Amino acid sequence: TLNQSVRCKPKPKKRYKAKAPLLENGPQRKGVVSQVFIMKPKKPNSAKRKVARVKLTSGKQTMAYIQGEGHNLQEHSVVLVRGGRAQDLPGVKYKLVRGAHDFGGVVNRMKSRSRYG
Repeated sequence: TLNQSVRCKPKPKKRYKAKAPLLENGPQRKGVVSQVFIMKPKKPNSAKRKVARVKLTSGKQTMAYIQGEGHNLQEHSVVLVRGGRAQDLPGVKYKLVRGAHDFGGVVNRMKSRSRYG
């Protein structure tokens, strides 16, 4: 109503917050693995999830999830990082693209092969 519009100021619009800020509005980013390690997932789940600490070409460091069964990653491997978090690993907001650069695909994979190189 007129009274409300005089009395109340309009709400400010919410700013868009990127879910994968280190990609800097790109689809992927190249990086070099500085460490490969294992994390345990959050409460109801139990596993040993493989994670890599990656130094991106922008100079920033992040943790990225290694998907699929088995991998050939070690220190100084060149990898491609994409967005998408690992749902049960706190602080892991990125995933590594299989079959790109030094990161091989999953061997003997029959289904969803295009996703796993």
